[in-house]
Amino acid sequence: MAANSGNVYLNMEEERHYASNSIQPVSSTPQSEQWTPEQKKLESFSLRERLGLDEFLSLHVWRASVGELLGTAVLVFLIDTIVISTLDSDVQMPNLIMSIVLAIMITIVLLAVHPVSGGHINPIVSFSAALVGLILMSRAIIYIIAQCLGAVLGALALKAVVSGNIERTFSLGGCTLSIVTPGPQGSPVTIGLGTAQAFWLEVFCSFVFLFASLWMAYDHRQKNSIGLVRVLAIVGTVLGLLVFISTSVTAAKGYGGAGINPARCFGPAVVRGGHLWDGHWVFWAGPAIACVAFYVYTQIIPNDHFHAQEFKHDFYGILRTVSGYNH
Repeated sequence: MAANSGNVYLNMEEERHYASNSIQPVSSTPQSEQWTPEQKKLESFSLRERLGLDEFLSLHVWRASVGELLGTAVLVFLIDTIVISTLDSDVQMPNLIMSIVLAIMITIVLLAVHPVSGGHINPIVSFSAALVGLILMSRAIIYIIAQCLGAVLGALALKAVVSGNIERTFSLGGCTLSIVTPGPQGSPVTIGLGTAQAFWLEVFCSFVFLFASLWMAYDHRQKNSIGLVRVLAIVGTVLGLLVFISTSVTAAKGYGGAGINPARCFGPAVVRGGHLWDGHWVFWAGPAIACVAFYVYTQIIPNDHFHAQEFKHDFYGILRTVSGYNH
């Protein structure tokens, strides 16, 4: 069953099982119908159960993470290839062409990886799903490690097939805040976007990604009414639009646009190095803040406006256990 591998996009058959309360516990994740706040106060869980530490020893989870590793490797290879090919072409508005192709490609990769691991292929998705409680924090950590390793493999594969000149000119398609180019007098000049601007753009774009697309995947009512394929297509489309917006609104040469995927930025930085590490923290800190902000939003709105399974192991539940407030 896809839900057992950290799937945040449950299918119709699984929903009927949830409705009939016939799901059996798998691994370390207790499964039941959605709990009310009153029910949550009556139950006590250990910190080990909240974090799902047993999943670190689960072969099932590690095998599912292989899908995340391979999917992210393919994603990084394709994204960086698209970035290089569009920027190296003579077409008008290459960022628009790049965004359209990225939207299509991301949707296809999500559909391929989804049956294996839930189709996260992005630390933002894994971390946000853990905060909300759709997956346990231990599974999120395993997935994020696999995604980072996959991103490195994807960048290595691209490095092996492109020339050294293309690698240097386009920074291996990695996430850049700025680049150094020869100035009018031959002296090096740094062009790009300021760190503060890039940071806030990363926060805003990551939050919009969660709010405008993953929200439908987290809430099973919307996912059932829209359909899995449409949800994944919307995820890909929103990401493509955010890439276009972030590159258009700044219009800063040297800035590669919002990353919205820390692993995708991490891979080329490890393989290429150099200036790709300049301000690299932005591509991690910005999305992390956006994930926390999105989680706070899910806690503020009325309970009956957000329907997600297994949220009893969300971040608030972990904090309650740590503080000793279980009853």
